Amino acid sequence: MLAGVAACTSSPAPEPSPAFDADDWESVRAQFTLDPAYGQFAAFVLAPAPAPVRAAIERHRAGLDADPHYLPAGNASPDATVRETAARFVGADARQLALTDSTTMGLGLLYSGMRLKDGQDVLTTEHDFLATHEGVRLLADRTGAKVRRVRLYDDPAQASEARIVEAIKDGLGPRTRVVAVTWVHSSTGVRLPIRAIADMLAEANRGRDEADRALLCVDGVHGFGAMADEMGDLGCDFMASGTHKWLFGPRGTGILWGRAWDALAPVIPGFGRSSFVAWQRGEGPAETTADLATPGGYKAFEHRWAMTQAFNFQKAIGKDRIQRRTQELATRLKAGLSALPHVRLATPDSPGLSAGLVCCSIDGMDAAQAVSHLHGRKVIASTTPYRPSLLRFGTSIVTTPEQVDHAVEAVKGLA
Repeated sequence: MLAGVAACTSSPAPEPSPAFDADDWESVRAQFTLDPAYGQFAAFVLAPAPAPVRAAIERHRAGLDADPHYLPAGNASPDATVRETAARFVGADARQLALTDSTTMGLGLLYSGMRLKDGQDVLTTEHDFLATHEGVRLLADRTGAKVRRVRLYDDPAQASEARIVEAIKDGLGPRTRVVAVTWVHSSTGVRLPIRAIADMLAEANRGRDEADRALLCVDGVHGFGAMADEMGDLGCDFMASGTHKWLFGPRGTGILWGRAWDALAPVIPGFGRSSFVAWQRGEGPAETTADLATPGGYKAFEHRWAMTQAFNFQKAIGKDRIQRRTQELATRLKAGLSALPHVRLATPDSPGLSAGLVCCSIDGMDAAQAVSHLHGRKVIASTTPYRPSLLRFGTSIVTTPEQVDHAVEAVKGLA
């Protein structure tokens, strides 16, 4: 993006960060400036940044404020560095990654740019968030494609892999081009078996031409950074996620990973080298790439360039350790809540069908009231933006077992 601008200033010295022992969960928690008086179970909504990310943001901001031509010292292509770091984190090629501002932007670029032929259709589910439902609706408005929704479960707490996969399989048509799903449902905490869905689609795609293959497109935001899966593990064709939720990255950042970029047309002009070369020649770019799909324009570069520290922070802790911690705490929370007679859990007990979100209802109290009462008991939870709205908790690397136990006691007091 700024490759043609010389680095005229060097980075100012960052403020000292707290001592960091990646093997010590208390040390991990100490990297955040969260109020220790509260159990924070809504950090995933718009995540706080750990010390290395905050320091990087301040360093880049100071550099840009001192000189608008600033680039990080020794780095003429900071966007490329972010892509390369993100690619290592997800086990992919940097050329497969577009940089975005959020999950919603990533899904918007995906569905607004999707090329559909006459007669091709879209399959999604009843359980997806606005960003997916509106994204495919706008795609249908633009192309005339039909959109079908399938139901994957009746009682989310009793969801099963077999029924989920079978429901999507039954919803497929011979001309289905897009299968739009969400990895972890923000409404219930159900985690879809993306790999099993991908394997089923691989069988369904046998014999189809490349341009007719059903593409598995995933809103990954509530799994990305909480679960250890890499792109090869998931087996999808596209995955969009903000990096300012479970990854605890800078606000206003995200990625769109894909392995079928030729199925898309860029929506917003890119500022990558290939875009400028084609423009200066009076031509259009030859083919769609992740670089071309990355929206151009000037950004809050202090945040984008600090994405590198967010990926490295989680790598230092270990993705497998983060997943174990997240799910162990979620299992502890579900066990405590399920023992309360006035609580109805919506999230499956099985770690194989859940992640860090735990959703429930409270007899005789709506979710917003429950959140307010819990806040008075030093527990920060959230509500789900669906009908019906549920009380929602998120266990993460900033949560402790003691805070989980306190949250259960606080919910017990809502009877």
